[in-house]
Amino acid sequence: MPSFPSPPPRFGSAPARGMTLVELMVGIAVGLLVIAVATGALMVSRGVSGTVTDASQLQQQASYAFRILGQQIRQAGSMQLNLAANKSPGDPILIEDFVAFSPNTEIYSALPESVPPNTPAVSGKDAPAAGEYRLSLAFQNYEEPSFPGGATVSFFRDCLGAQPSSTIIQSQFVLDTVLGELRCAGSNNVPQSLIRNVADFQVRYLIQNRAAAQSGLPTIQYVSAAGVPPIPAGGATDWSTVFGVEVCLVLYGDEPIDMPAGSEYTGCVDADGNGLFDKVVMTSLAGARRNRLHMAFRSVFQLRSQGLAG
Repeated sequence: MPSFPSPPPRFGSAPARGMTLVELMVGIAVGLLVIAVATGALMVSRGVSGTVTDASQLQQQASYAFRILGQQIRQAGSMQLNLAANKSPGDPILIEDFVAFSPNTEIYSALPESVPPNTPAVSGKDAPAAGEYRLSLAFQNYEEPSFPGGATVSFFRDCLGAQPSSTIIQSQFVLDTVLGELRCAGSNNVPQSLIRNVADFQVRYLIQNRAAAQSGLPTIQYVSAAGVPPIPAGGATDWSTVFGVEVCLVLYGDEPIDMPAGSEYTGCVDADGNGLFDKVVMTSLAGARRNRLHMAFRSVFQLRSQGLAG
């Protein structure tokens, strides 16, 4: 007789076996442990990534700020040379060797304190009030041939990239302590933000000791704006003694960091005058700066036009 396969067992004929409560709780505990480890690793990775991103961003902002500051500082006090002036080696440089700001007007001296009169090439305020600036720079605006035989145009720009029609270009820098922004006012005297998250902006000036220079042993020293010496015969500040400018910026990041108590950075201020910049504790700062990455940046720029001063 032909054989037929045996029919499948009916549903429910074999006893069903599930997980016990102990097994279920062990499984949940293991799953939660894996999630906790993964979450911790993710938070650590995110914290490290945020710190690295902050550091990179602060370096980029400082580089941008110093590029603008350096361009304006190096240009400060510059004037148009009269290329038609005939000079032999050893001949003195006269006022006639510099081109007037405009035809039929007085020819100004190339000395920085005369660009233009009463507007120094470089000046500043240690504690600027409203409408004042920590660092002010000025230089002559004039046109040059764009190419041989071509139209004459001005290639000079202020800190905001504007090319004003005035004969003097000015760039003035100040820290907005409320918004934490480094701001610059161009020749239109309307401040605009350059970079954000700025905790401090300090300026020191490099001056030459005149008495030491006359003795044949010139010395350069750092001073604040108040330390720039006065004009011997006048009393007003003699900004022509400034040969260089040191700029210090402290920038802070966006990401809060779980840092040890007492973590500190070296700031821009030497409050006690001992030659050492003060330490600032990041974990005790107030507001948005608390427990944030802080980085201090310093750069020194030489004023190329100051060789004629004094």
